[in-house]
Amino acid sequence: MSQLARVLIVAGSDCSGGAGIQADIKAVTALGGYAMTAITAITVQNTVGIAGIHEIPCETVADQMRVCLGDIGADVIKTGMLATAPAIEAVCAVIDAHARDVPLVVDPVMVSKGGTRLLDSSAMTALKAALILRASVITPNIPEAEVLSGIAIHSLSDVEKAGELLLSLGPKAVLIKGGHLPLPQVHDTLITPQGHEVYTSTRIETRATHGTGCTLASALATRLGQGLSLHAAVGSAISYVHQAIQKAPGFGKGHGPLNHAWAIRP
Repeated sequence: MSQLARVLIVAGSDCSGGAGIQADIKAVTALGGYAMTAITAITVQNTVGIAGIHEIPCETVADQMRVCLGDIGADVIKTGMLATAPAIEAVCAVIDAHARDVPLVVDPVMVSKGGTRLLDSSAMTALKAALILRASVITPNIPEAEVLSGIAIHSLSDVEKAGELLLSLGPKAVLIKGGHLPLPQVHDTLITPQGHEVYTSTRIETRATHGTGCTLASALATRLGQGLSLHAAVGSAISYVHQAIQKAPGFGKGHGPLNHAWAIRP
């Protein structure tokens, strides 16, 4: 894992630093990657909730991607909050023109931790028909997997059924994060055409969960960019996030941020 993987992140900004682009940059850097960004929206938020969302013009998002890919290049691309169908279509157009062979990690961000919708209902078709189709791996949580698959998820067998349905949308792999299932342990499930693999972690009772999805997807992208296999990259990313939650600084009055720098700082 010595390669300084070039990770292009296409996502929204979180001014409080716990999620979005800020969490992505921290995770990529902590794991030894080189982070570049194409910002899709400016969110006004903290650990308590989101007070405002200001979308970046789609062409500006595309231009950010193009200048990074045309100069530095990328070993992997990670997408987070894209908000609208035109934004998704613009991102897909750049990928097709400049990064068709670059691995793509899609975190299908739909709703914030506090319940604010981050994806227009009209954008769901574009997400499923265009972006997910191009993904090397998608990383939905349980609520996102329910929306995308159309089935309710109450058990690990439901997770596997939903994963198979999501796999039929065209991605090479699906990682369904299991934190929302009320089980004693957290079971993250990787579904590929070759089968299922479950990664089990000790559940940490904490309010420090702001940005866990963003962080996991960026950690996974970094490890893939460094040349790890998908299975090894998933295991490494889960372990990194688990430690980041466990060593969280305790900031904020709501869902607090993780300690992204635990791997490089005591």
